[in-house]
Amino acid sequence: MHSEISRIQELLAGQGYVADRTIATSVYLSITLRKPLLIEGAAGVGKTEVAKVMARALDADLIRLQCYEGLDATTALYEWNYQKQLLHIRLSEGGERSLAEREAEIFSEGFLLKRPLLDAITRSQPPVLLVDEIDRADEEFEAFLLEVLSDFQVSIPEIGTIAATAIPNVVLTSNRTRELGDALRRRCLYLWIDYPTFEKELEIVRLKVPSVNGRLAEQISAFMQLIRRVRLEKAPGVAETLDWSAALMALHRDHLDRTAVEETLGVLFKHHDDAATVRAHWLDQLLDGVAALEQEGRPWSQEAVVRAAERLAIRR
Repeated sequence: MHSEISRIQELLAGQGYVADRTIATSVYLSITLRKPLLIEGAAGVGKTEVAKVMARALDADLIRLQCYEGLDATTALYEWNYQKQLLHIRLSEGGERSLAEREAEIFSEGFLLKRPLLDAITRSQPPVLLVDEIDRADEEFEAFLLEVLSDFQVSIPEIGTIAATAIPNVVLTSNRTRELGDALRRRCLYLWIDYPTFEKELEIVRLKVPSVNGRLAEQISAFMQLIRRVRLEKAPGVAETLDWSAALMALHRDHLDRTAVEETLGVLFKHHDDAATVRAHWLDQLLDGVAALEQEGRPWSQEAVVRAAERLAIRR
């Protein structure tokens, strides 16, 4: 079993995803037990990416259902192709078939527009079904989804029940904007993804933005660790770390200084108040924290970052 988990970890790493043992174990169990994997955590920590790399690692299609307020079963499951039905009716006018026969024909699978859920359960090869940000959907849709995920089958009044021949691998993500129901949680394996440690974030930067030099990669990772200790409207996630790294490369920066950070705050923050708070109250302390690490000497570590933060009182 341990070798299988290691293999999953290697597969994910091969697809550019730095996964710790907990993540790899959850993915392995989800695939092996054929149970949906519910992933929670702050926005930008890599929840959605798990489904994407699972699909690539398994050489499976990724089918994504992006949830939002007002999403209903019809939009997620299927719709009738009315234009095709109308065209077929016109072409068949004057024929010898009865009205009942013509109705049965236009309400058959050939006239269905498959939406993500129906598409996922009708594939001959199991895809990875990503139900992204399920917390944004209404509770009614969550209840409907629960029914689909329990039996992997759906009922279409005009056709009957369609059951999956290949059970999809399902990943659900939630940013916890609302609490999910216990019934849904019970049917899923659960994984919490936190912000990465300094070591993991540094590894991600080196892997995803290989053009960043070693010193700048460490400075970026340390700065991100420190900035998440500040009380903000929205702490920047790993996605912002990578965007920031790429932005600094585009600006030909090879180290962090006040000018480099001030010029690129818009990459890190998507709320004006957060950018203003950091610029006015925290920027010097954050850069002092990075400078303190420089004085400690390398290798840097999560423990060293925490010590620097505590010395400079960088905390919520």
